[in-house]
Amino acid sequence: MANREELGIIRGARAGDAVSQLALGKLYLFGGASLPRSMPTALHWLSRAAQQQQDEAWMLIGHHIPFEYAQHCQPAVLPWYDRAYDAGVAPAGLVLAQLVLGQPMAPSCRALRAKAMAALESAARDGSAEAQQLLASQRGETAAPAIAAPAAAAGVDGPAWSGPGAVQFAALEQAWQAHDYRGYLRAALPLARAVLQGAPADAEAARVAAWPVEPQQVQLLARCAEALDGLAEHDPELQQCRELAAHGGDRQAQLALGLWFARMNCAGERLAAGIAAVNFKRAIRWLTLAGEQGMAEAWYALSRIYLKPEFSQRSVAEAQAYLERAAEMGHRVAQLECGVYAWRTRRNGELSDVRAAYWLQKAAAQGCAEAEAVLAKIAAPVAAPGWTEAVLPLLTRALADSQPLLAARIELASLFGLTRAETLLLDVKAADHGHCLVVDIRASYGRSKRRLILLRTAQQRQALDRIVRQFEHVDSGPDGLEGNYRQRLYRLKTWLGAGMPSLLAA
Repeated sequence: MANREELGIIRGARAGDAVSQLALGKLYLFGGASLPRSMPTALHWLSRAAQQQQDEAWMLIGHHIPFEYAQHCQPAVLPWYDRAYDAGVAPAGLVLAQLVLGQPMAPSCRALRAKAMAALESAARDGSAEAQQLLASQRGETAAPAIAAPAAAAGVDGPAWSGPGAVQFAALEQAWQAHDYRGYLRAALPLARAVLQGAPADAEAARVAAWPVEPQQVQLLARCAEALDGLAEHDPELQQCRELAAHGGDRQAQLALGLWFARMNCAGERLAAGIAAVNFKRAIRWLTLAGEQGMAEAWYALSRIYLKPEFSQRSVAEAQAYLERAAEMGHRVAQLECGVYAWRTRRNGELSDVRAAYWLQKAAAQGCAEAEAVLAKIAAPVAAPGWTEAVLPLLTRALADSQPLLAARIELASLFGLTRAETLLLDVKAADHGHCLVVDIRASYGRSKRRLILLRTAQQRQALDRIVRQFEHVDSGPDGLEGNYRQRLYRLKTWLGAGMPSLLAA
């Protein structure tokens, strides 16, 4: 549920304000108070801000938006990665290379291809596995130079380890992408064992010894651990690979290690197999590290831990905080639980039902049927009332120009099925909560009931934005420009009454 400040930023961005577009892009990039992280949406708004000379926008794109999102809008975002790389943003160089070298380009773009190749070579030297693979394919190499990696830890000598050549790396990548775990392990385990031979026994020992690890090693160990876990083989090697990969910063390994120490799965269900004695302290440490790297499942698992009766630091408040963090990052079950919790506790806060609708809509958008069922209880489907059907044909351009606010209210009623009293008395600005419309006129019309109307389509959102802009500088209270209910009703009747005898009699 977007708060007031974020709603103002959204409206400004949609109206074309460059500063608002930059601010909205940053909210979606890093996550706001109530807006979830969304890389595609962040890229959209940052790109629009960059087009309006907001230099920070293309710097953020170069630093934080990876190739998997940039590839879908290449022509529009390519200049931003080019600028960011020129400004010294190293991650932008790899994405630039992936965008430019992954497709044929016109001869006039040879200078850009040369720059992309230089960026790719720099990223490959820094140990990027993606850069090394792309560089090998560009050069048509059959082998790549060995990548030296430390093989000794804490003063213990071990055999030297060298990374896979280009052909071997491509075979490993192909097997991994095809989910051929047995084939991957046949080629990867010898390399992983060379790393493990001189490595500490676990992550704690690696931390104490400050064991150095290369990014390519981390990926190798993490993938071996995941493949071994899927095949339920080589338990000792599985655990050592997982712990060392987690020490190296692999978020998937950190998540798996945290769940192992908690002896549960991602849904919080207790597992029969796992560590002999549950260690919640170490589980929380690894799950927190994984969550800080964007793993929504880690925050959800933490929320389950803080609800466990056997956990000495059990806290419902902590559990709810972690649950909301998971929901903000797109975890469907967390969104459903946040929505259901807000709905059940709606008597504790006036806007609890609004918050419930927000989370349930998020879960429903991801295909959660249970969320849709709860939404049906919170807000009934919009049904156009008969009175607007008779009024709309009478709305000529001349009438709308003479009474723009009243015309906007009638359009709002037609869109969202408002009664006549709701149409005339609704505070349009206060009613808009981004994802829903809160219809509450009880202060002026005692017979009415408070209700929520969900915004289901982009057309509804656009129409509501346009209508709200008309009321931005208007006091919609009974002492404002529009007057009280009797005055507004009289204006409606005299404005359209000649063509509507039934309205005059109402």
